[in-house]
Amino acid sequence: MWINHLDFLPGDKDVRLAFNSTSSGIGSRLSGLIINSTTLGDISKEVGDKVVEKGLQVPPGFLIKGVRVCYELSNSRSYITQIRLAQLQNLPSAAVVMLDDGTDLTDIGPVCVNSAPTSVDPSQGAVRLDLRVNYGDTSDSIVLLGVGLNLEPK
Repeated sequence: MWINHLDFLPGDKDVRLAFNSTSSGIGSRLSGLIINSTTLGDISKEVGDKVVEKGLQVPPGFLIKGVRVCYELSNSRSYITQIRLAQLQNLPSAAVVMLDDGTDLTDIGPVCVNSAPTSVDPSQGAVRLDLRVNYGDTSDSIVLLGVGLNLEPK
């Protein structure tokens, strides 16, 4: 199931998001969510991991078995370094990490990749998807072309 990849939110003020309906301006020139950073590395100055994040809506009766990320890079020195699913617990004092795939996505692309397998039951609590990004140069861009969930009926 494809989700709306254009409504991710930046995890902090180091991460900048943009969209151009005509072209991302890199590589294949496909449009997508353009992610930039004002700082180097994968740690923000203020809050920890440098991420883009969104809450997930999954149809009732399905399990999340993985995440599919389609992306393109302006340069392989800046890339997605982690795909993470976290689930809010019934007493909302914590979110448990249900998927923590630390595979560096360094292919210039455009390319689509699947995360490591997981099994998350969204009926047990709200699920958030984080993509951690790592920048080797602040002039680089990461473009999300599409994001999907690999679902399986319960």
